[in-house]
Amino acid sequence: DTELVGLSFSVKPGEAWYVPCPEDQKETQKIVSSFAPLFADKQKTWIGQNTKFDLLVLKWYGIEIAGQLFDTMLAHYVIEPDGKRSMDELSRKFLGYEPVSIEELIGKKTSRAAKNKSTQGTMRDVDIEKITEYAGEDADITLQLKNVFVPLLKKRKVEKVFHEVESPLVKVLADMEYEGIKVDTDFLQDYSKELQKDANKAEASVYQQAGVKFNLASPKQLGEVLFDKLKLDDAAKKTKTGQYKTGEDVLLKLAAKGHQIVDDILAFRELTKLRSTYVDALPQLINKKTGRVHTTYGQAVAVTGRLASNNPNLQNIPVRTDRGREIRKAFVPRDEKHILLSADYSQIELRIVAGISGDKNMCNAFKKGIDIHTATASSVYGVDIKDVTKEMRYKAKSVNFGIIYGQGAFGLADNLGISRTEAKEIIENYKKQFPAIQKYMDDTINFARENGYVQTLMGRKRWLRDIQSSNFTVRGFAERNAINSPIQGTAADMIKLAMQKVQSALQKEKMKSKMILQVHDELVFDAVKSELKELKPLILENMQNALPLPNKVPVIAEAGEGKNWLEAH
Repeated sequence: DTELVGLSFSVKPGEAWYVPCPEDQKETQKIVSSFAPLFADKQKTWIGQNTKFDLLVLKWYGIEIAGQLFDTMLAHYVIEPDGKRSMDELSRKFLGYEPVSIEELIGKKTSRAAKNKSTQGTMRDVDIEKITEYAGEDADITLQLKNVFVPLLKKRKVEKVFHEVESPLVKVLADMEYEGIKVDTDFLQDYSKELQKDANKAEASVYQQAGVKFNLASPKQLGEVLFDKLKLDDAAKKTKTGQYKTGEDVLLKLAAKGHQIVDDILAFRELTKLRSTYVDALPQLINKKTGRVHTTYGQAVAVTGRLASNNPNLQNIPVRTDRGREIRKAFVPRDEKHILLSADYSQIELRIVAGISGDKNMCNAFKKGIDIHTATASSVYGVDIKDVTKEMRYKAKSVNFGIIYGQGAFGLADNLGISRTEAKEIIENYKKQFPAIQKYMDDTINFARENGYVQTLMGRKRWLRDIQSSNFTVRGFAERNAINSPIQGTAADMIKLAMQKVQSALQKEKMKSKMILQVHDELVFDAVKSELKELKPLILENMQNALPLPNKVPVIAEAGEGKNWLEAH
């Protein structure tokens, strides 16, 4: 949807060129094409701020950049993962220079809440001298930032993660965003009606049990009905403003006590949220030119190194409930000749824990291919693998994931609905059976205290300024981040490396199948059916060998295919 107004270049600090592009698209195409030999030069390095955006605009004009990329936004991301990084902010902080702001040229955006339409103009309305100064300054600042960041990358020892993980991923993400995914609008229309019908039923049931009609979306009215009228909890807590707390955590505890009305309220909330946030919103995101949905990946957002996405936010599509999972049915292959293929890592974070801690028991379980939660239950409860019950496995699973997020006895007890004494006993047994995991946690916190950061296997750093805090709560939060960041961050680095390897392999083999989505530890492909036999092993092999783990812990990826994303997963 972006229109190209001009191109700006800078090769020497303090100097820049601006090439205006007219409204006539054919003329603009001629201008852009005249630069094609320059863009095709593999020896050139292209410096930019958020270069993925520039790559996408050029792709619409049929241009691919062959050379290396140096993205100043990503350089800053690995240097200061939790800093602000708009070009204006980087210019002020690292160059001491205040750039011309876009608002000076085209006015401010009006907030969505404002009733009047946006008063922001477009670059087409600005006279050429002003645009030349603005665009030229953009290119010049970016070049100067690169000169500041090169020594900083070296000083912070983050060159490896920048050059091997982040920089080569930009082109891969641009290709994925450009490709997009097809959405089944007929399914969404039908599903929306179904959700509305069920929400109406749940709402009617709530009113019947309450004996009064009220606004279910109002926390104040809901609190009054549940706690003043129905007296479901004598010890109900209130907020600072004096109204009852009715958040999901409060309602789940009430539902566990067998109150049907609360089940219906939770159902109503889920159904209305699914409908408004996903089912009715997805069709609005379909691009008119392509007929597909093109999510935007945020490569410099999460401090752990994980990718983010928006419009739509794929990470947030609910998968824990049957209703939520159904939304994945809306994502479908391109046509009859294609099928969706989903490949994801199996228990990758726990494999990373085993690898970096070197815990013998956990490493052996993975090497022997034993289900890790069953193996954990067997060790913690001192029973044979074959005698592990479903309940034991469920508790062990909670401990496995809880431990790596720094969960203590209180959190585990709350999670499993068991006494704190039992939770404490389970954790103590766990530490005895997997001693190297506790050692990893202690060593990591000590390392963070001494150095102020923790890092992934690829050298991605997370700076923890609160690790020495005298405030117990603040310090505890930093310690949990210290334990978890190397694990989550290594998983992020691994899938980013896998995406590069898979994309290179697809291009090398001249396959028509396309990688189109990345969510958590999963990659989704619009696969050509006739390529499936060769495609599946190619994907799995590149995912499994992307980043070998220490202590020879095997990395396993699994794949499935189907006529929609739900079926493929």
